[in-house]
Order: sequence, then structure tokens, then C-alpha cells
Amino acid sequence: MAIDVAAHVKQEPPAIPLTDSNPSLPGPLGGIPGKVDAITDWDGPDDPANPKNWSLGLRIYHTTLPALYGFSVSLGTSIYAAGVFAVAEEFQVSLSVSLLGLSLYALGLALGPVVGAPISETQGRKAVYLITLPIFLLFTAGAGLSRNIESFIILRFLSATFGSPALAVGAGTVADIWDMEHGGGLATVLITSTFFLGPSLGPLIGGYTIQTRGDWRWLMWVLLLIAGPIGLIALPSRETSKKIILARRAKERGVPGPPKPPPAAALKMLLVITLGRPLKMLVSEPIVMSWALYHAFVFGVLFAFFESYPYVFAKVYGFTSGQTGLAFLGIFIGTLFAVITFGIIDKTIYQKKKVACAPEKPPPEERLYTSMLGAFGIPIALFWFGWTARSDVHYLSPIAAGIPFGWGVVTLFLGGITFLLDTYGAMYGASAVAANGLLRYAFGAGFPLFTIQMYEKLGIAWATSLLAFIGLALLPIPFVLYKFGPALRARSRMTMT
Repeated sequence: MAIDVAAHVKQEPPAIPLTDSNPSLPGPLGGIPGKVDAITDWDGPDDPANPKNWSLGLRIYHTTLPALYGFSVSLGTSIYAAGVFAVAEEFQVSLSVSLLGLSLYALGLALGPVVGAPISETQGRKAVYLITLPIFLLFTAGAGLSRNIESFIILRFLSATFGSPALAVGAGTVADIWDMEHGGGLATVLITSTFFLGPSLGPLIGGYTIQTRGDWRWLMWVLLLIAGPIGLIALPSRETSKKIILARRAKERGVPGPPKPPPAAALKMLLVITLGRPLKMLVSEPIVMSWALYHAFVFGVLFAFFESYPYVFAKVYGFTSGQTGLAFLGIFIGTLFAVITFGIIDKTIYQKKKVACAPEKPPPEERLYTSMLGAFGIPIALFWFGWTARSDVHYLSPIAAGIPFGWGVVTLFLGGITFLLDTYGAMYGASAVAANGLLRYAFGAGFPLFTIQMYEKLGIAWATSLLAFIGLALLPIPFVLYKFGPALRARSRMTMT
């Protein structure tokens, strides 16, 4: 999951007034006659332009938009899984080449912050939605019209690259319109969950599309039918970025707006935050490195399932493509349970810690309870799936194994990301999350390329068990960070404490 830089970059200090103004002195806007103050903040706590003061319905509408974007763009990853064999057959290429349509899409999603941050910072959140989604739709349509494998793979990559910025600014939109103590946390969790609900439902939608239409191109048309209307829904939306709203207000009033660096310096800063600094943190920050590795592994296994599920359920149980899609409902159900689990822990255990630590915030390690639970779900699910996917065991058993897997993946992610943001704060939190996303999508791109070969050589039970053993090896990470996190934070120059 990519998270908007604007939501987590350290807030600029109050601008130095452009005049020696004093509100008690006469003048057109207060201050020294003939001089005006720059607009650097809202007119007051009840300023109607502040998105946090909008009506509840308007705020829900603007929260729904990034959730729908996240669902539709992430749906594009797994909906293609049902068409991998058909694409390989039509273009007369190997399965590995056909799988690049999935792998490069995953890599494109990793570029969301790099593409989205400059647009968001200079043009606003609404511009990200209204500019990138039509381009995403155009490249998706182009992929559906492709007449050779080269153009298909390139267009899939480009569609993800221009679809991913909408995912990247979702958290920023939430921060614009909600206080984290009053609805913001719930809104963030709901938006984040759509990034996993899309991939878990994609195989079901794609499977029945292939089964009923018999043409892989319909996978692209269905994606267009799902994502296209969102662009129309977004047309009446308003800008939510405080910086952009205040800049426009200043222009309307003919006064200076919020201070901003030159465009070249701003672009350089954004590239450092979204690409340069994340790569540095991956190799220099043990906390970032460990969580990125853990999240990348479970994300890679999720993407591997897009290939192993069709292989296992078709080979062992004779499932059709549509029936194989139904098998992913276990992961879907697990995702829903994970959101509930996170909400319960946040409202009980974490809230008690907040009260006990008031007026200070609880240590970041108090965010890890969810991940500690979820860590057990991954190896349990993998061993369960690997050793029950046999012809003498009912197919409902390996399907049910998807429940603890989906639950484990999402609880690990939610607990880990909130831990990173609390640890690195406003200044470095966005870069820590971006580092996590870069490695996560890299693993998501790579795992499908060797999944089928691994299952054919090792067999279903041992191939899945190999992944389970890796999951067991990584399981202690949240527990180790809970114990040694304070010491690691004390040694870092980038953490809050």
C-alpha cells in the first residue's frame, strides 16, 4: 500500500509575516496601512472551507472516492490471473512471459508515490484523481486491444503506474477531512482494507468472466466497467488539500499565499522523500528493513496464490476458472475479520494505553499487538492449505485455510504500518512506508514468476510448506521489535524518540 507523502511530511513552521502587521492597527486587512498579511492558515476553527468542517455526508463521499479507486486499481492485479494461460496460448509465448502481465502491473503500483506526490503537492488531491484515472482507463483499454505480447505487457505496466497515484493519496485525503481521534482512524483502516479486498475478489470476477466469455480481453473490459464510473462519481468532488485551498483563496483575495519553495527544489524534495530516502532507510534502519521484509514476503505469497490456486484446485479438484475464483473467498473473509480485529484491539487495548500514558502518546510498540496475533495466521494457513489440498480431503478445507491467511496478511500490515508511522513520525514516516511499498510490490512482482515451477518440482504439500517455514522464521519479528524497539529507536537519527 502506498501512502500519500503530503499526509506525513513534516508540517512547515508558521510563515514569517511579510509585514510588521498588528491586527489592532488600522488597515484593509489589519496591520500596517497599505500592507496585507499572507494567508497561511484557516480563517478560524469554523472556517467552512476547511474540509474537517464539511457536512458528514460530504466527508463520507470524499472518503468513499479513494476507497473505490483503491479497490478498482488493486482489482487489476488479480483479475488477470484467470487469463494468464489464455494470453500465453493466443500470443504463443511461455507461461513465464505471460505472467509478466501480472508482475509488471505490481511493479507499476510501486511507483504511486513517485507519480502522485508531485501532482498532489502542486495541483491538489482532486487533480490526482481526475488526471490519473482516465489515463489508467486508456492504458487498460489499450491492453485489451493489444495484438502482441510486448504491447500488452507494456500497457499493463503503464496502466498500473497511472492507477497507483490514486492509491497513494488516499491516506492524505483522509487526513484532510477527518481528525484521527474522530473517524480518521476508522476511515484509514477502511481505505486500506480495499487494497486487499480488490485482489481477493479479482480471481472470482476474472474466473467467471473467462468462463462465460471465453476471451481474456473481457478481463480488461470488466475492469473498465468497474473503474470507469468512478471517474464520473468523482467529477463533483472538491479539493481537500489545505495548501491548495489556501493558495486559491489567496489568489482570489489578491494577497500572498502560503510560502512554497521553488518548483525545482520542491520536486527534488519529493523525489528524495518518495524514492531516495526510502531506499536509504531500507538498508540503514533495522525497523524499516525488518517490516519491509516481512510485509514483502506475505505480499509475495498472496501474489503467488494467484497462480497456485488455479494450479491446485484445477489439478486436484477439477475446478473451472469460475470455481477457482470462488476459492479465494476464504482470503476475502479473512480480510474482513482482520479489519474487525484491528478495530477491536485499537478501541480496547490501545485506548487503555493512551489513557494510561496521557498526555503523552503511547510508545509505538503498543501498535504491535495486532501484528503479534496475525503473525501466527500465516504459517498456520500455509501448512493447513499445503497438507489438505488432496483429493481425499474435501475442497472446503483448503478453501477455509485462506481465512487465517487473509486475516494474517492484513493484521500484519495494519499493525506494522501504524507502528512505522508512530515510530518515524511526520518527518520520516512517509519514507518508511514508501520503503515498505517498494519492497512489497517487488516481491509481489517476483513470486508469481516461479510459483508454478516450484509446485511442479516440490509438489503441493512441500512447496506450500516451504513458504510456511519461511513464515515461521519471520514470525518473531513483531515480538522482537516490541522488546527491543525502544533501543533501536534510541539509536536512530530518524525516529521520533
